[in-house]
Amino acid sequence: MGQSQDPSRPRKPSPSNNYLKYGGLAFQLLVVIGVFGLIGYKIDQWLGLRIPAFTLILAFAGFGGMMFQIYRSINRH
Repeated sequence: MGQSQDPSRPRKPSPSNNYLKYGGLAFQLLVVIGVFGLIGYKIDQWLGLRIPAFTLILAFAGFGGMMFQIYRSINRH
């Protein structure tokens, strides 16, 4: 018979899983900032603002939300 694994012992994730996980988070970060920035840009255009207020506000809001998501993901272990 082969080796039996102890079910109470947690499995260590492989390095490739970590690359995929954190690479996916990086991709999400870029997409969220881009989408929120684009929405803010369109709002600024629609309102005719000379200062890109909504672009900055929404881009920073997206960045803050993703940083919180990354923090939660890292501290889940």
